[in-house]
Amino acid sequence: MDRNKLDILRARYADTGAGQSHNPEFRKILEQVFAGTDRRPKPYEGVSTLLDAPLRAQAVQQGKLADLGVALVGVPMDLGVTNRAGARHGPRAVRSVERIGPYHHVHRLAPLAEIAVADIGDVPFRSRFSLEQSHQDIEDFYAKLVAVGVAPLSVGGDHSITLPILKAVGRKGPVGLVHIDAHCDTGGPFEGSKFHHGGPFRQAVLAGVLDPERTIQIGIRGGAEYLWEFSYASGMTVVHAEEFQRDGLARTIKKVRTIVGDGPTYVSFDVDSLDPAFAPGTGTPEAGGLSTAEAMGLLRGCAGLDIIGGDVVEVAPQYDATSNTAQVGAQMLFEILALVALAAVRRGARA
Repeated sequence: MDRNKLDILRARYADTGAGQSHNPEFRKILEQVFAGTDRRPKPYEGVSTLLDAPLRAQAVQQGKLADLGVALVGVPMDLGVTNRAGARHGPRAVRSVERIGPYHHVHRLAPLAEIAVADIGDVPFRSRFSLEQSHQDIEDFYAKLVAVGVAPLSVGGDHSITLPILKAVGRKGPVGLVHIDAHCDTGGPFEGSKFHHGGPFRQAVLAGVLDPERTIQIGIRGGAEYLWEFSYASGMTVVHAEEFQRDGLARTIKKVRTIVGDGPTYVSFDVDSLDPAFAPGTGTPEAGGLSTAEAMGLLRGCAGLDIIGGDVVEVAPQYDATSNTAQVGAQMLFEILALVALAAVRRGARA
């Protein structure tokens, strides 16, 4: 090793503290993490929150949202499942995951340093029995966020929760959608209900809050293709899992960006989009799905789009023996948060 180089390194780094850096980009994150001390918060202490964001429970009920850019919300409701129940426990499982972020090395930013983010707790439900009433509770809750310009990022819960969220988000005009899933979820009424988790995007289009021609569904597979006629009839773009494998990540990302364009776009990520080898803890697993790396690549390819919110759904921890699925759910939530932060920075909103 060159002696002069070693001397320079020693002079620069031998006495550098834990929260110090000569790199201004890293220094910003270090100052946030260490907060003037030489210790990082222990991942196993304190109250668990989504992505370790500050906890501001009751913020909606108390009307304390004015300074918030992004609200992380748990939606513990799975009354709309058609197979294995248990996604009501998803928010709690994802909150228990440690060490996600704070820095996104691909996008080169720390989302919580760019925009004000808080975990505002769970949607308060009036009933544990009524699916329709629960959907109304969700819509009313999210309408309060949207009314003051707060971007919602949610953890479900089953995929039926996305319908009332979209009704709030798309109230002023239909939004585009990047939908990563094993299933199109555009089915019709099932056993007397049209609000189940297999049909939220049909109902969102019919409600006028989702633009089907700006909707792309990626990872679709399994034996339920006969239920997804509405996707094709309405003009949605469907990318089956085998098409994704054939076309590859770069071509699929290009298609995503072409379809959704520069308009406001919501991201919905169902963990069953992943092969059960990566995410077994879900209600309707389908073999032959995406890898974790491929799903992360898809989300990262959305950088620069006008992402206004998103959700991660169908984490069912009782089928998740290794906690892999909860880990994946937390990581995908962080990926979507980074996209929202990038969009906010572009619009000039800062923490």
